Amino acid sequence: MGLRNRSHPIVLAFLALSAWPLDTSCLGFSQEPEQPLLSRQAGDSEALPAYRNSSLCINDRVEDLLQRMTLEEKAGQLFHAMLFMGPNGTLDEGSEAARRNSTDFMIGEQLLTHFNLVGDITDARQTAEFYNRVQQRAQQTRLGIPVTLSSDPRHHFTENVGTGFDAGRFSQWPETLGLAALRDADLVRKFAEIAREEYLAVGLRAALHPQVDVSTEPRWARIGGTFGEDAGLTAELLTAYIKGFQGEELGPYSVSTVTKHFPGGGPMENGEDSHFVYGKNETYPGNNFDYHLIPFKAAIVAGARQIMPYYSRPIGTKYEPVGFSFNKGIITDLLRNELGFEGIVVTDWGLITDTVIAGQYMPARAWGVETLTELERAARILDAGADQFGGETRPELIIQLVHEGIVSEDRLDISVRKLLREKFILGLFDNPFVNPDTAARVVGNDYFVRLGNEAQRRAYTLLTNKDDILPLRNIGPDTKFYIEGLNATFLQARNLTVVTKPEDADYALLRLAAPYEPRPGGFESGFHAGSLEFSADERKRQATIYSTVPTIVDMMLDRPAAVPEVADGAVAMLASFGSSSEAFLDVVFGIYDPEGKLPYDLPRSNAAVEAGMEDVPFDTGDPVFKFGHGLRYADRCGDAGNETLGGC
Repeated sequence: MGLRNRSHPIVLAFLALSAWPLDTSCLGFSQEPEQPLLSRQAGDSEALPAYRNSSLCINDRVEDLLQRMTLEEKAGQLFHAMLFMGPNGTLDEGSEAARRNSTDFMIGEQLLTHFNLVGDITDARQTAEFYNRVQQRAQQTRLGIPVTLSSDPRHHFTENVGTGFDAGRFSQWPETLGLAALRDADLVRKFAEIAREEYLAVGLRAALHPQVDVSTEPRWARIGGTFGEDAGLTAELLTAYIKGFQGEELGPYSVSTVTKHFPGGGPMENGEDSHFVYGKNETYPGNNFDYHLIPFKAAIVAGARQIMPYYSRPIGTKYEPVGFSFNKGIITDLLRNELGFEGIVVTDWGLITDTVIAGQYMPARAWGVETLTELERAARILDAGADQFGGETRPELIIQLVHEGIVSEDRLDISVRKLLREKFILGLFDNPFVNPDTAARVVGNDYFVRLGNEAQRRAYTLLTNKDDILPLRNIGPDTKFYIEGLNATFLQARNLTVVTKPEDADYALLRLAAPYEPRPGGFESGFHAGSLEFSADERKRQATIYSTVPTIVDMMLDRPAAVPEVADGAVAMLASFGSSSEAFLDVVFGIYDPEGKLPYDLPRSNAAVEAGMEDVPFDTGDPVFKFGHGLRYADRCGDAGNETLGGC
């Protein structure tokens, strides 16, 4: 429905989203020349290496560069490391205490050229300047291979930066669950196109997303980044997502996508996560392995460039019970041979080396092959068919494998060729730099921000609305609100009164996080796992509020919640998937309509989830609300309200 009671036409903006078509005569691998080529570009007085000549076919340029590379330079391409920005946009000098190498060392000595940018982007101009400094350092290496900078999702609104990157200067949108709640592939594509423009402006050329796991196990801590429980809906929306980031064809105005986590991270045993040793298993008691492949098949058809396997090991299948990136049956036999994926396979982070994350010791996620040495793990991953090691900086292991005759240099060439070709197609060899002035103008511009804010509001999902209490009307300065989960200043700015006790209020507004069991550790504590129910004490506390004052609840559903008592006790219950307090109030007061539909079932109890099967969707008994549930406000067409979403 969108904005209520005001005309608000969408202003069309021109986005430079064209893709650079490749000469079709260049698409096949060319005959390899016996010697590296030299060529001349128009107006050049000196011969250029062929890989520097943009008039040549990309495959010829790749082969020319590959022949020039040393073993050390090839090994550097096989790692995708974390990159931190130093003070004021300078190159990071590293930290021994944080076990972090300097940028200069990683580029100049280890010869790495693929990095994942860490941290929030709060100054687009400064980030663009930092990116240019990184590329300048890369140009100083022997071959001048440009850097490909990637990013985890950073466009989604969060008020808890401990569980993800704050959108910062970028436009702020709901999580992908919120996009799924809107069931609008055109909106998903528009989001991805806008995100692409903001990524390009600061130099981000690879997206470590979309996350297309199907959330068949409601307790899993990583559901917040998915499109929900339905594989068909996920397939439809991820197609728009990939097209939005990459364009119809990959080119110099594209952002390459990394679709994850193959073959689907949803069916985690007991809902635990395989970042941790107690969550290493994926299980398929419903024999429903193929259901989780549906999104990946769609991604391959849509042109997915890169795919990331998950940490987990499969239990009870025909595949060897070892982590997916160590698993030749999964990567080579299934992904490459059966599904026909010819792109880059990059592993998830930290499969070789033990480390410390946020002060917490984290063993390498080498599930099923824990007894292997670091060298043996690296060899096993290459043999499985992966091309790049995520989150590692161990090129010396690859060099040792070749020197000892365990892995051939020809095997490295297979992966390096793909990685270099991606850089050429993205145009990084021809124009690796960005314009900081453009970054400052494009990132977080008013149009992008407005569309993100509208999506936050539209994605709200109305679960209950007793007596059509929402939207609240006839509210004035004398109306008193008891609030939790939002700052009083948001209501005071609307000339409303906030009180500190429920008994003094006319209404209560509660923004509640979905229930979870807190976990220890600096890194582990960021994962909302365990029971989907509130504790007995918390249920009692909330019941007192519900019995005292009409209460409107906004449940922030980063995963399904088993909270029938909230649905029963509150006069209205909304579900949100990444939204600001202002968005919540706009929906409560009827400035915007909630348009969402649940992207998954909401179970009745944790016991009902435990009785279900981890790999099977929609199998918890008697859910409180089912996939697709979503009410609407009484509309201007005279309907009584509280009906399933639809037209007037």
